[in-house]
Amino acid sequence: MNIQEYFGRISYNKPHKDADLQTLTAIFQHHIQTIPFENLSMHCGEAIELDLQSTYNKIVRKKRGGWCLEINHLLFWALQELGYDVCILGAQSYEPAEKGYTAEINHILLKVVIKGDSYIVDAGFGGAYQMWQPLMLISGKDQPQIPGIFHFMEDNGTWYFEKVKRKHYIPEQSNADFPDNPELGNIRKIYKFTLEPRHIDDFQELNAYLQVSPDNILRKKSICTLQTTNGLLALVGWTLTEMKYNYMEDMDLVNITTLADEEVEKTLKDKFNIVLENKLVP
Repeated sequence: MNIQEYFGRISYNKPHKDADLQTLTAIFQHHIQTIPFENLSMHCGEAIELDLQSTYNKIVRKKRGGWCLEINHLLFWALQELGYDVCILGAQSYEPAEKGYTAEINHILLKVVIKGDSYIVDAGFGGAYQMWQPLMLISGKDQPQIPGIFHFMEDNGTWYFEKVKRKHYIPEQSNADFPDNPELGNIRKIYKFTLEPRHIDDFQELNAYLQVSPDNILRKKSICTLQTTNGLLALVGWTLTEMKYNYMEDMDLVNITTLADEEVEKTLKDKFNIVLENKLVP
C-alpha cells in the first residue's frame, strides 16, 4: 500500500509537507470528489471485507467506492501515513422514518487534532448530508459550507451532528408537490456520537450484519453517490439524481432521471468512473 498510489487515485498532486488543516482540507475534497459512497458490491454478489488491504485494493486499485466503513477506514490510513493525529469514532445515525437515532452504532467517522483543535472528518455519509470540509468540533456554532450549514450540539458527552435544510427546485414539478421541501431553518438530524476512540475491528460485526440484514436501507437499495465541484450525483436503484447546490439563494437545483436497465452500467462508468466486475442487480 502506497500513499502516492492513493494520491493518484484521488487526483491529488499538491505538496503535503505539513500535517496542517489546509492539506487535510485539500486531500479530503479530492477524496470525496473521486471516491463514491456506494454499496454496489452487495448488489453484485460480492462480499465486503473489512480489512485495510482489501479496502485499499478495492478503492485504490480497482477504482471502486465503498460505504462508510471502507471509505473512512482508507482515509484514516492515509491521514496516519501523513502524520496526522487521527482516531476512529462510532456514530448512531438518525432514522427520519423512526424519528430517532439507531440503538446501535452503525457509522464510522474520524476525529483529527491539529495544533490542539479537534476536527470531525467524515467522507462516508454520501448524498446531500456529506460535509465538504473538516468541521471544527465545537458545540452550537454554525459552520457554513457549500452543501449547507452544519453544526454540532454537545449534551453531557454526546455530540449531535445536524444540517440546516435548503429548499429544492425540481424543474418538472411545482415546488408545492415536493414533500421534502422544508421551511427555512428546518434542521435535519444526521447522527450522534461520543469521543470514545474505536478500532476498525469494533465494526466487524456491523459490517457482516449490514450485508445480511434484510431491513436495512443498504440491502434494500443499490446506492452510488459522488460529490461534484458544485453539487452531487446519486444513483439509487434506477433513479439518477443530479443536484446543484445553491443554484439560487438558499435553493438547490435537482434533476431526476429514471434509467433503463441497459443505461445503469454506462451511467456508472460515465458519471462515477466505476466499472463493475460482476453483474449489478439494482
